[in-house]
Amino acid sequence: MLSVSARVLFMNKFTELELNPLLHRNLTRNSYVTPTPVQAQSIPPALLGSDVVATAQTGTGKTLAFLLPILLKLTAETASKDAKGIRALILAPTRELALQIADSFAKMSVGTELRSAVVVGGMSEQTQLNAIRRGVQVVIATPGRLEDFIGRRLIDLSKVAISVLDEADRMLDMGFAPAIEKILSLLPKTRQSLFFSATMDRTVEKLIQRHSTNPVRVTVQKSIAKTPDQVDLQVYEVESDRKVELLRHMLTLEDGSFLVFTRTKHGSDKLTKRLSASGVRAVAMHGDRTQNQRNQALAGFREGRYRVLVATDVAARGIHVDSVAHVVNFDLPQAPDDFVHRVGRTGRAGQKGSASTFSTRSERGEVKRIERECRVVLQRKEVSPAILTQIAESTVVAVAAAAVSAPPHHQRKQQMGKPQNGRASSWDRSSKPNHRRTRAAK
Repeated sequence: MLSVSARVLFMNKFTELELNPLLHRNLTRNSYVTPTPVQAQSIPPALLGSDVVATAQTGTGKTLAFLLPILLKLTAETASKDAKGIRALILAPTRELALQIADSFAKMSVGTELRSAVVVGGMSEQTQLNAIRRGVQVVIATPGRLEDFIGRRLIDLSKVAISVLDEADRMLDMGFAPAIEKILSLLPKTRQSLFFSATMDRTVEKLIQRHSTNPVRVTVQKSIAKTPDQVDLQVYEVESDRKVELLRHMLTLEDGSFLVFTRTKHGSDKLTKRLSASGVRAVAMHGDRTQNQRNQALAGFREGRYRVLVATDVAARGIHVDSVAHVVNFDLPQAPDDFVHRVGRTGRAGQKGSASTFSTRSERGEVKRIERECRVVLQRKEVSPAILTQIAESTVVAVAAAAVSAPPHHQRKQQMGKPQNGRASSWDRSSKPNHRRTRAAK
């Protein structure tokens, strides 16, 4: 039985909830005082044990809306011997979102004995398995990696008491429907289910009907910032291995600076190196760079020393440049809000701007979602495969020519000059001709 009054069905302050003192302290410590609309409407029924279906956009405070009911339920169970094993499962569409949720859980569970494990692709599998084996109450996962763990019998979900699907529509758009169905079908039938989705189309509704019981419906409309009227929006459908050639094609045809967005820090570095190797003045800006490096990159971009700035969404929050001619979504943004934020970096100060989005065939659903939620239409554009092939070949030739024109390795070292003491270094001596060998050859 949860410690919350049945009369609280909507709250204006978090202090109205009958939570244990520890959770109230953690709310205060993290500056949670006034709930957002989705929190105010979904937390009370969730605390009462009801299934909840909430329609709300990204950035409305959904994470706390499902974490608080989980925390209250699990802290109330800590003394029970029957509450062993994984008691809560949270599914998220991407690794980045799963890690954000895990970070929020860590902050809100301070002082409790509750532990969580992240189960996602692209990170050490052994580290994740070790965390699970040490004992956790909460698992935060992406469907693909979790399905893999289930298939290999590396995880036991038979004691899950509460499940959460965060950004359900996005997971379905990404093709995770089979994995989600399999995962949910293995969970206990008597569990509490919480669904959060930006949209509620037919596919999401069917999923909810199959895996919830008399859910409380919560709908929160959030107005997404409007994209600037002076920005032309277009989308190119291109395979992943041809994106660089398409970007170089655009750089050849159009003037001005380019702000290019990638999804990961590694992707930002990789793209910057490829552009630089082909003669494009490019620089990367992301979270792994020091503040001084980021300042220098941005200053160089503003002053025109770099034509292309390749950035991640996190680093881009500090980018304020009025003269960006073209924004390129090299990778699709993770949320519609991010799309608006990216596009808003061009067409500033009354200037005309252009924003292009690269997407693969498998990402058509994501593009439609951006159009639907941002209320925009992206003009479909095409580039002949022959042109991309020609650009790729010319790049190879240019890189090869640059390598040939560069001085040999020993000459580059000689150009650096001798040590200050005037004595030749070992490479200076080794680079001198062997006169004895020369005479013998004659």
